[in-house]
Amino acid sequence: MADATFEDGAERPLRLIARDADDLQVISTLVQDAVLTGADLRYTQSRRRFTILLNRFRWEDREQAQAARRRVERVRSILDFSDVTAVSHQGLERDADTILSLLSVDFTPEAEVEAGDPAGPGRVTLTFAGDGALALTVECLEVELSDVTRPYAAPSGKVPTHSE
Repeated sequence: MADATFEDGAERPLRLIARDADDLQVISTLVQDAVLTGADLRYTQSRRRFTILLNRFRWEDREQAQAARRRVERVRSILDFSDVTAVSHQGLERDADTILSLLSVDFTPEAEVEAGDPAGPGRVTLTFAGDGALALTVECLEVELSDVTRPYAAPSGKVPTHSE
């Protein structure tokens, strides 16, 4: 059995679950450069869930789109964090007029985790362009990324870039 490749997801919606820091890095790569508004962030304290509705750049389709000379795509996705006990933020406006660009999602465990074991309690940090950050304190790491619409042509028509 071979590992999955980006091409395997070319025409199907993604649904991925992360239960350790390595899994989360895969999701972080796929949501890099996702755009959303401050109103797309939702913490439901009674359910201990933090949910983000975002417009994800389809990194897994970039090479095929460029080779076929078609526009690169985005897709609406939900990034859902379970077992969230606290949320804090810095430099973020939580209104519908503020556009946020997600750069990375990282996990810092409270204690050392053995290889192969799910991550226990710790902190998930979401870093946004412009020095904004969001920190989620979690009892255990469980993150789900699910595409919820069909892909659409990225309005800019361009692949996101980052200046060093």
